[in-house]
Amino acid sequence: MKRRDMLKAAGAAAAVSALGLPSVVRAQAPLRVGYVNTLAVNAQMWLAESLGYFKREKLPNVQYTMFNTGPELFQALVGGSLDVLSTGAVLSNFPARGQGKAFLINSVEYATAQLWVHPDMGINSIADLKGKTIATTIGTTAHVFLHRALGANNLNSLKDVQVVNQRMPDAVTAFISRAVPAVALWVPFNLQVRSRAPNAKMLVDASKYYPQAAIVGGWAARNDFFEKQRPTLQSLARAWSSANEYLISKPDEAVALIQKERFQGVPLADLQEQYKASKLFPTKEWIKMYKDGTVGKWLDQVTDFNVEIGAMRDPLKAATYFDATLLPQAMGA
Repeated sequence: MKRRDMLKAAGAAAAVSALGLPSVVRAQAPLRVGYVNTLAVNAQMWLAESLGYFKREKLPNVQYTMFNTGPELFQALVGGSLDVLSTGAVLSNFPARGQGKAFLINSVEYATAQLWVHPDMGINSIADLKGKTIATTIGTTAHVFLHRALGANNLNSLKDVQVVNQRMPDAVTAFISRAVPAVALWVPFNLQVRSRAPNAKMLVDASKYYPQAAIVGGWAARNDFFEKQRPTLQSLARAWSSANEYLISKPDEAVALIQKERFQGVPLADLQEQYKASKLFPTKEWIKMYKDGTVGKWLDQVTDFNVEIGAMRDPLKAATYFDATLLPQAMGA
């Protein structure tokens, strides 16, 4: 090595040392992503990974961690174990407390939440649920839907029924074992009920209450990450947009690819049913709904639900916790 090159190398090492970093420069830290394993939450994410959209946007290596419920997911985010997450209705919960910043919407969970009952335990209608026990995961898409469904039938979820809070796998197991006569769940947990409790009946799904009680799910970032890593989040949004357009324009191909790579244990027909349970929009339409306040209204509806059940007081409005400008700026719109 020439003396001049040696001096340059020594100078670079000294600069790195002055920054308190090891002399061997480490690779860029991975993007830590948490998610709930349902197609309404992770369809665009898996397509962006499989089709190379994340790499195209020069994102760091993405590390994925699956969680069973949105509350667990947000607890990991707030605790610093994750940088960003993708979830369902809980997007209107923790950020409304100032814990996390929402910035991207995946879909409207049009029919992903469902209410299942055992008819032979005396339940054939929502009215029959009065005085009965219902298992679900409090604060999630399923709980929001249950509250709305009961209210639409003149039942109060706080007074007229007993809601048992369990992790969704446990709630479904309790229902299948007949420990409870009813369960409010989200897909794909309905598949377990169909196969293991063939006499069970689905009373209603969330589509009955759309759009008055629309439930949206999407992405949120840890507060400090959101403040410091906006370019990274814009890159994520562009990759997401490409995946979203592919999912909408070629749904059969997209769902088949996701099933092959991520849901091998789920029959393709069942995954296609999950796809149809969500309401998706092209990126341009999402941007329009961001700007005209439609998305903010939908988010506030779910936050208002949390207030109604006493889960929070004086929450932030979506206009504060949802950044409606990040996606439009990322797309130059």
